[in-house]
Amino acid sequence: MTGRTLKSSATKHRTGGRAPALADNMLRCVYSEKQIQKRVRELAKQIDRDYQGRTLHVVGILEDSFIFVADLVRALTIPVICHFMKAEIHDTSEGPTALREIIYTPKLEATGWDVLLVDGILQSGLTLNYLYLYLLGQNPNSLRTASLIEKSNERKVEVSTDYVGFSSKEKFLVGYGLGYGEKYRNLPCVARFAKAA
Repeated sequence: MTGRTLKSSATKHRTGGRAPALADNMLRCVYSEKQIQKRVRELAKQIDRDYQGRTLHVVGILEDSFIFVADLVRALTIPVICHFMKAEIHDTSEGPTALREIIYTPKLEATGWDVLLVDGILQSGLTLNYLYLYLLGQNPNSLRTASLIEKSNERKVEVSTDYVGFSSKEKFLVGYGLGYGEKYRNLPCVARFAKAA
């Protein structure tokens, strides 16, 4: 399925249901539903080994991670407690200086927890790093991160990346929880916008 162009009139969901509406956009699949599910199972096995005998607090960053978190926690066999945090980003400037304000809700008290902070896509690293440092300040027992997709070529800050599904240099990715203008999150695969010929 990799490299295949998706069209709303032709694409069918694997279970036989209707394809997600793609409006007039042409999208090209980068990671198929089958590839994603295989990789999620592999990550879950690794996480199970690393946290054997412990309860894991999975903290998903909304909205990009919600499908990834749902599939990941269902593939885990260790005890899991789920949390979600929503990060709102406001970019402003003071003269030549660019400023980024990150507001997150709800606040968590992670003292003594084994925490896995999960994002759907790791690009600049600013939001993940901010939330990582916030949770670290709560004195958790342990703190690691997981991302479905890592785009290291767009990184602006160094941030811990413990579990990564895929590495990509694609510009705009949508599907499997990732959105563009809040659309396309329902696609079963991860796709990029195909450039017009």
